[in-house]
Amino acid sequence: MTIHEGLGGLRGGTPLQSARAAVILIHGRGATADDILGLGEQVSRGVEGVSLLAPQAEGNTWYPARFLAPIEDNEPYLSSALSVLSGLVREIEAAKIPASKVILAGFSQGACLALEYAARNPRRYGGIVGLSGALIGPPGTPRNLMGNLAGTPVYLGCSDRDAHIPLGSVEESAAVFQSLKASVTKSIFPGMGHTVNAEELSAFQAIVNSVAGRA
Repeated sequence: MTIHEGLGGLRGGTPLQSARAAVILIHGRGATADDILGLGEQVSRGVEGVSLLAPQAEGNTWYPARFLAPIEDNEPYLSSALSVLSGLVREIEAAKIPASKVILAGFSQGACLALEYAARNPRRYGGIVGLSGALIGPPGTPRNLMGNLAGTPVYLGCSDRDAHIPLGSVEESAAVFQSLKASVTKSIFPGMGHTVNAEELSAFQAIVNSVAGRA
């Protein structure tokens, strides 16, 4: 069943065929590719050779239920969303950009999706950025994950009292990524709310700079 595939989305930065790094930017529930592309432009400003790819969800929502719902409650939407990310990664690699130069990033529902994709498809990426998000599924969801992230930088930023993302889910996600041999940085901000702050953007920008600057 095709839900999100074929909607395209938006592109920015350096054209893919001449870029040396790529950032996949995944919007949140009720938002758009345009919203998250602006964030990508902000963190890549002044960095040459970075292609920005922002897919668009059908109805502005990647999956219908909460991320904490049983995974089957979010099907077939979740599988369709993950398929979109797989297609983008294949397109990037076809442009001769290796996965080690690809950053997967998202906010809220988009962060959950970015993290879920990376955990299910572990390899050495340029970086994973989850802003106010966590792995999809109820607490304690069994994750029989194979492979490893080989030192991929994973940044998790969230409030300690986010109305949508329980702190325990962020901590559980950090533990999963550590078990997958990622280099995890977890930043928890007291009383911040469901938003993105300057420190998170700085951490995201540092990953972009590192990936785009590596030979």
